[in-house]
Amino acid sequence: MPRFLTPEWVDAFNRAVGEMEVPPLGEEAGLSARSGSFAVAEDIADAPEGPVTLLLVVAEGRLRLSLLPAAGPGAEEGPATTAANVRVALGYADAVALAKGALTPAEALGGGRIRVHGDLAVLAAGQEVLAAARGHAAELAATTTY
Repeated sequence: MPRFLTPEWVDAFNRAVGEMEVPPLGEEAGLSARSGSFAVAEDIADAPEGPVTLLLVVAEGRLRLSLLPAAGPGAEEGPATTAANVRVALGYADAVALAKGALTPAEALGGGRIRVHGDLAVLAAGQEVLAAARGHAAELAATTTY
């Protein structure tokens, strides 16, 4: 059973969605997302294994996650994280709640539980893509430990 936000969990997620084609995004997705290539970086400062950045990349009709060393204050930002269209900062508990569906992105944003920098339309598109991936990653969700 992979632990959330570990390299093993990211690898299992990528295997689960490997054959998934990203659905077409609507007009509300914004120009960057509708181009079919965008990235969302989530900075989780208090993850159990230490600060990390979870990078969601959509390109060429596919979805892929990467787990990187944190790119927050004091850390070096590499090309992968600086290319993100939007960056979200949140705590581990909120990342878990979002992953489990116990917290919606709108609730987290409206409640001040996350900080967002960048293109909000891309953030919404990223959530739409992750929602489409839920069925592909259902077995992983059922076996993930937190």
